Amino acid sequence: MKKAFIQLHIAVFLAGFTGILGRLISLNEGMIVWYRLLITTLTMWILFGFAKKIHRIPLTVIFKIAATGFIAAMHWITFYGSIKYSNVSVALICFSATGFFTSIFEPLIFRKKFDVAELFLGIMTLAGIYIIFHFDSRYKTGIIVGLISALLGALFPVLNRQFLQRINVETMLAWQQTGGLIWISCLLPFYLLWFPVEHFLPGLKDTMWLLVLSWLCSVVAFRFSSYALKRLSAFTVNLSFTLEPVYGIVLAFIVFNENKLLSKWFYIGFAIIAAAIILHVMLLLKQEQKSLTKTAHV
Repeated sequence: MKKAFIQLHIAVFLAGFTGILGRLISLNEGMIVWYRLLITTLTMWILFGFAKKIHRIPLTVIFKIAATGFIAAMHWITFYGSIKYSNVSVALICFSATGFFTSIFEPLIFRKKFDVAELFLGIMTLAGIYIIFHFDSRYKTGIIVGLISALLGALFPVLNRQFLQRINVETMLAWQQTGGLIWISCLLPFYLLWFPVEHFLPGLKDTMWLLVLSWLCSVVAFRFSSYALKRLSAFTVNLSFTLEPVYGIVLAFIVFNENKLLSKWFYIGFAIIAAAIILHVMLLLKQEQKSLTKTAHV
């Protein structure tokens, strides 16, 4: 359990850079995701292939994993779109709503009872986002797109947990990224027709940031979070990822001076979300203590 938490929080720390990178890369959100998937997919097949970590799986399972790759890709497109329509801080705050959506998806998919505490903490997070949405009209479009991203971001880890019960992490990740790349490659021409761009090829700086995004924030972070997902619930993983805004927002303040652009309502909403994170940590510690007590009595 302790190793899973360490792996999870390394992944969270790395994920905190994705928002900054989305702003630093000059390409539009569709092109960012396509290049990210291209680099990540090639890297995974080379690394995992040489290590003989990619196993044979049925074609039906490959199709299912590829479908979750499409969900993941759309999550990233809407996430970077939220950054373009608002800013890094607002997009990262919206990401916190994954806890709320997971508290609904996980019981429905795994056919278990709804956890009242998880729902309450998720609703607290959503309330913090609503305060920002209601009182600061400048970022409404970005918040709506960001909430769509959060919904998609909550769904694919829950689905991944089902796959990880039967196959290893490397096999799932390789096919998931491949599926996402294929789907986005098919849709990208239509996407670029609706959202035209000035240039398709990344420059030197964009290439450097795309490599950081793909290798550190994708290959390394996905592997750690997937290993953690084997031992922890999807809700715990997603709610722990609400720490991502903390890292990302601090970086946005330092790099882009976004603290000068945000109103007091942003900080009020963020305080509510931070309270939900603290309550969740306390809840986990209490559950861990109960587990240790039961073990001691056996």
